[in-house]
Amino acid sequence: MKPNARPARPDFSSGPCAKRPGWTPEALGDAAVGRSHRSKTGKKKIVEAVDRTRSLLGIPNALLVWLAVGLATMFLLHRTTLGRAIYGVGNRERAAYLSGIATRRVVVLCFTLAGACSAMAGVLLTGYSTKAYQAMGDAYLLPAIAAVVLGGTHILGGRGSYLGTVVGAMLITLLQSILSVMQIPEMGRQVTYGVVIVAMLLVYGRGRRLSD
Repeated sequence: MKPNARPARPDFSSGPCAKRPGWTPEALGDAAVGRSHRSKTGKKKIVEAVDRTRSLLGIPNALLVWLAVGLATMFLLHRTTLGRAIYGVGNRERAAYLSGIATRRVVVLCFTLAGACSAMAGVLLTGYSTKAYQAMGDAYLLPAIAAVVLGGTHILGGRGSYLGTVVGAMLITLLQSILSVMQIPEMGRQVTYGVVIVAMLLVYGRGRRLSD
């Protein structure tokens, strides 16, 4: 064999490609391209199906769940005996106990409802981010408290409303957008939320002293 000679072109006239009609290199290449196209089309259909399951009539499922939970919370707080008992225990637990309210039962029910709502929020967050890990909700701890405090809910209990919490959540979302535009690191954002919480606590404490 000469040093600069080209290698011989493979002969497909015999072997597996010759045993079946139509098995030529061109046909095999077209089949591979077709399989790749079908695979991409199948993946696209799966993604579209998952996107369709995230909404109902064009409305995101998370928004529908929020509306249902919000209406149920407002009804519970303002239209039921338990809601009035919650406000009473939050305002003066001893006075509520002396008036005949089972304060311990009310406190346990409040923690149970809070845990159930937190679990539901975790499920929604997992579905939205399509992944799950243990500390995925840590970034929402201080913003959630700050939203409640900004919404007018007294941190010591006895005063507050669900609509105020919604307004507080909108304000915190606006603050998050401003901090993102300013490119503030995560540590600086947590400090900002802490300052907001402490400031509102000072305001509420001063207001209670003046009312007393």
